[in-house]
Amino acid sequence: MSVMSSPVEFLELLAREAAAVEFEGPLVAARSAGLPADRIAELEQAKTVALRVRALLERRRRRESELSGLYDTVSDLAGLRDLDDVLRAIVHRARHLLGADVAYMTLNDEERGDTYMRVTDGSVSARFQRLRLPMGAGLGGLVAQSGAPYVTANYPEDDRFHHTREIDAGVGEEGLVAILGVPLRLGSTSIGVLYAANRSARPFAREEVALLLSLAAHAAVAIDTARLLAETRAALEELSAANTTIRAHSSSVERAAAAHDRMTALVLRGGGVEDVTAAVTEVLGGALLALDAEGRRLARVGEIDEPDRVDIVEAVAASRTEGRSVRRGALWYAAVVAGAENLGALVLHPEGELADADQRILERAALVTALLLLFRRTVAEAEGRVRGELLDDLIARPLRDTDALRSRARRLGVDLDAPHVLVAVGEDAIAATGSARQRVLSWATTYASTRGGLAAARDGRVALMLPGQDAGGSARAVARDLSRITGRPVTAGASGPSIGPASLAAAFREADRCLTALGALGRAGQGASTAELGFVGLLLGTVGDGGDADVSRFLAATVGPVIDYDARRGTALVRTLEAYFGVGGSLARAAEQLHVHVNTVTQRLERVGQLLGADWQKPERALEVQLALRLHRLRAPAG
Repeated sequence: MSVMSSPVEFLELLAREAAAVEFEGPLVAARSAGLPADRIAELEQAKTVALRVRALLERRRRRESELSGLYDTVSDLAGLRDLDDVLRAIVHRARHLLGADVAYMTLNDEERGDTYMRVTDGSVSARFQRLRLPMGAGLGGLVAQSGAPYVTANYPEDDRFHHTREIDAGVGEEGLVAILGVPLRLGSTSIGVLYAANRSARPFAREEVALLLSLAAHAAVAIDTARLLAETRAALEELSAANTTIRAHSSSVERAAAAHDRMTALVLRGGGVEDVTAAVTEVLGGALLALDAEGRRLARVGEIDEPDRVDIVEAVAASRTEGRSVRRGALWYAAVVAGAENLGALVLHPEGELADADQRILERAALVTALLLLFRRTVAEAEGRVRGELLDDLIARPLRDTDALRSRARRLGVDLDAPHVLVAVGEDAIAATGSARQRVLSWATTYASTRGGLAAARDGRVALMLPGQDAGGSARAVARDLSRITGRPVTAGASGPSIGPASLAAAFREADRCLTALGALGRAGQGASTAELGFVGLLLGTVGDGGDADVSRFLAATVGPVIDYDARRGTALVRTLEAYFGVGGSLARAAEQLHVHVNTVTQRLERVGQLLGADWQKPERALEVQLALRLHRLRAPAG
């Protein structure tokens, strides 16, 4: 017997991992050689043992491959970076370890109540890759619902499953026949299904089912790990955001506390609105504008355009209604109020967005500004009362202790021995409502104190004592400014200059007579001094209640015909009379002054005689005519 006819040949076949069909070779050779039956039986037994060994080695190789695949999957999970990559690797390994044509995975959708295609490997059908399986429908829907593995060698013909048109169409388009599906489980909960499928009929062995279950378990772990990582990452992001918010809030609170302390210190040390605006902009940045109740600027820090008056009114009203600062475009407004009284507004143009704490800083600044404005008003009112009482003592009471008056004046910054003018403002300025009267007196107090003078209300008049020597200029300035403030004509009479406390009472009486004379002359809304009115002012300062009516009657009776003649004819009789009396009755000098011929002057005076009567040049009548001409000129002063 040759070597080739011995059992050793089967060992050689096992050693080179020969195919199963090659193990028939020694038996065929033995039969051809005509070996005895017992020898052929021995070889038959050796072949059987060799095939069993070969099958065992094959299973072990397969198991080794499966374990290697599971090990690689575990390695992927250990270094998990992207869930999709891990799931694709698991599906790919499932396909190759089971030798399947297609492998895929579906995940359960709790909101929609179905399971949807998540990952595929080996699939060629787009329709199949978009499948959604209702719970209990098809093989996958049944596995997802029950949590148990299912296998079929021929799905299209298997009536154990609930077939639907959509599922069958997708499976048919992919060409699948044999399908194995196992659940993805987390504890007792099924979260999806892992599949292996063939495009031809194939029974899946129990070892293959166990292998797919192992891969499914790893896939479930990967999904759960990814979920935990995502939740952890989200929690870390939330913690980071919360930490950032807390830090920002803490910073805002610290800024608010610092701003509060600084503004409190400003109030305690007597700071002003300018200091508050500077403090706010140092804390918040940007530019800030402080306005009073009339929209006038109190202070400004930084470059900021003053808003339109209508915008200010609307924004301040909204801020008062809401009780906090409001935003209009790029600007923030905070109303400055005291009770129901509007005192003004703070307008902020910030560099960036304002946090809530920053808005509180602006609102606190508005409150501090209101306190400062109220304090300033209280101080001004108190000082005004003191100043008013001093001026009242100077002009209305008999002087007893002039040294005491000088001392009181020095404490107020007033030098009674310097030249002063007295200005009397008429009832036309204070005959309005109480609030308007108070506004006039407040203005007069401020006007006088800023110039080192005094102001007081006196017998329906407002009296001002102002440093200087130009009584007429002071009267006109007071009349002009008060007319603008009250919106009505205001008349002001002045006298002076006067030096020393003893002369002030007489100066005020002269200013008061000048005021009366201006009214009699019909010059309401103007300002003038007694010196500018001359002796007419002294005369008219004593007229009775008839005032302007008496003057008008006197003018009409004395030179009325001449005035009317000039008005009708456009002549110059009044001017000729003034020139004639002004040069002492000289016709030649009057003609020279008027730049006309002497005959012209003679003819004009003859016309005057016709209008006034032949006795108009007699001494007593001539005096009345001259006085009437003076009054006429003062009633309508040039310029």
